[in-house]
Amino acid sequence: MCGRYVVAYDPETLVSGFSLTRIQPFDRHWNLAPQALVPVVYESKAGERVGELMRWGLVPHWAADPSIGAKLNNARSEGMADKPSFRQAVRRRRCLLPASGFYEWQAVAPVGAKPLKQPWYISPRGAPFFPMAGLFEAWRPKDAAEDTPWLLTCCVVTTAPNAVMSPIHDRMPVMVPPEHWAAWLSRGQQDPAALPPLMQGLPDGQMQAWPVDRAVGRSSAQGPQLIEPLPGAEPQAGSPAPDRS
Repeated sequence: MCGRYVVAYDPETLVSGFSLTRIQPFDRHWNLAPQALVPVVYESKAGERVGELMRWGLVPHWAADPSIGAKLNNARSEGMADKPSFRQAVRRRRCLLPASGFYEWQAVAPVGAKPLKQPWYISPRGAPFFPMAGLFEAWRPKDAAEDTPWLLTCCVVTTAPNAVMSPIHDRMPVMVPPEHWAAWLSRGQQDPAALPPLMQGLPDGQMQAWPVDRAVGRSSAQGPQLIEPLPGAEPQAGSPAPDRS
């Protein structure tokens, strides 16, 4: 799963990185939680690549009310094309959620009767962000007036872990490499059978991970100190020393 992530870049990074024609302004955020507004890259109906803020937690077009979004932060890549909540978005509304990195919680030996979970920060090596695969939807009440604004929502597509992630958690976001961005974002590509080759995951050599302070568990916690390694912590096996650029 993916339940928290970081946006430590500015809008111009996305404009240049994705060749966007327009983008909605946003601030840096060190601890994004579900239901927050997050920057999303998608292809407009006019065929332009744009960046816009959407609420994290997918609300399907058929939903009676938007509360269902609180349960749909992630979509498992396996079988998502057949699930009613994701089926239409898989075919017509795919997107990318650029993340400077994300947090995941590793189950560790309990102290007494209380199990503990250690948060880790996972970030890219040699790149400003992870291009996390996502889906998005536009929703408004069925009886809404024509001038009622649409609620734009999104979710993160997840897959099995690679070698860096497997000791930490049994899921991770799907990362779409640059050579597959156009195909993933294309509204003209509506065959779900063509998508698996685009979702092969990220080689573990392109990721780095280290344990961080448990303060990140509070969604109100903010600041770059949240991604600092714990004192004496070593990066996840197979990764070099942390690259915080």
